[in-house]
Amino acid sequence: MTPEKLISIDRDHLIHPVSSWRDQEEAGPRILHSGHGAWLKDIHGKELLDGFSGLWCVNVGYGCKSVVEAATEQMARLPYATGYFGFASEPAITLAGRLAGRAPGNLNRIFFSQGGSDAVDSALRFIRFYQHARGTPERRHVIGLARGYHGSTYTGAGLTALAAFHRDADVPLSWQHHIPSPYAYRHPGDNSDAVVTAASVAALKAKVAELGADKVAAFFCEPVQGSGGVIVPPAGWMKAMRETCRELGILFVADEVITGFGRTGPLFACERENVVPDMMTVAKGLTSGYAPMGAVFMSEDIYTTIRDNTPPGVAVGHGMTYSAHPVSAAIGLAVLDLYEQGMLANGVKAGEHLAHRLHALGNHALVGDVRVSGMLAGIELVTDKMTKRKPDAKLKIASKLSHIGYEKGVLFRAFGDDIIGLAPPLCCTIEEVDLLCDRLTDVLDAVRDDADVRAALKG
Repeated sequence: MTPEKLISIDRDHLIHPVSSWRDQEEAGPRILHSGHGAWLKDIHGKELLDGFSGLWCVNVGYGCKSVVEAATEQMARLPYATGYFGFASEPAITLAGRLAGRAPGNLNRIFFSQGGSDAVDSALRFIRFYQHARGTPERRHVIGLARGYHGSTYTGAGLTALAAFHRDADVPLSWQHHIPSPYAYRHPGDNSDAVVTAASVAALKAKVAELGADKVAAFFCEPVQGSGGVIVPPAGWMKAMRETCRELGILFVADEVITGFGRTGPLFACERENVVPDMMTVAKGLTSGYAPMGAVFMSEDIYTTIRDNTPPGVAVGHGMTYSAHPVSAAIGLAVLDLYEQGMLANGVKAGEHLAHRLHALGNHALVGDVRVSGMLAGIELVTDKMTKRKPDAKLKIASKLSHIGYEKGVLFRAFGDDIIGLAPPLCCTIEEVDLLCDRLTDVLDAVRDDADVRAALKG
């Protein structure tokens, strides 16, 4: 089919996720055709360096032969196996065991979902089951962070704290609440690590006191806030919040849908501070985006509490047709092999070089802040470094970034509030990291040299 025909069909029929439907129809799609390593090629043959791993997910890069072979073999042998009625498949069982062996602390129980959003929804369901099982059903309130992202399914969208996911959707729900993000760059006054962390601890305690100490079930957070602008909390923040949850008697849930599987260095970002959550959600890097799959890691205590307080013969009523899908599980095993055989180590090496190169961009006229955690980075743009003034919306910085980036052959996330998100594949070579940063610099220079942007900088 010709590119023109595909574009026409896209405009007439395909609904794109989290997009302006009107703008999408007018612009049409950029159709990707093939990929290898950190590189993509569009339908016109243009090569693109993928600085965002698809959507934070293609951690091992495109076209990994071992992953494709694992999927092919499993699809030929057993393409589907239900997890209902006591059935299971070998790859799903094996993957659950291997993940439990690599998980922090006693997160020994694994529930497989179809992606990150329904992993969060599943965690919320399990929290309700747990509170009822332990005789505290009144503990129903859940607290998240401003700028947090926990998916776009109905309940997850309420826990998410981004306006686009709340508009006309009647969320957040009455039991969903948010406290300020540990956003050091925008923290008023002293923004030292200790002060930002202390402010978060105080905010959580105050919110729990406001809601009632015996009414709060859990606190959710991302180790690094992804879609909220790649907000990297201060060192020690996550450990402090975990200890505060323990002190308050509420569950601590780590949403590692983006940060899991080497994105920040270790297999799980919690490991950086030796934090053991009560529950943990993952997806994306679990299969490196080769097939849909997510998971909820559950502590032994939560699992046994639900199990032992559910009457014999009564089902715990949560599940999906594609939970523990055998092809996705086979892919997950092959991807986990790659992580353990050197991909994590390469990601650490590449991430160190990425941080070195990106911090050098701090002198650029448009760059107000650079935030890096492994192979995860955010670059916040301003038109006045002293006042940290954000660009006027009329400048349409995000649109300019996206358009020029594509022209320059580099893909990244251009957030609507003028933050650049980067999440390169862990397979990147040092040379590819350099090329990514060189092209990104060219993009920033081109935006800076736009007449309207230059005028705003002068102002």
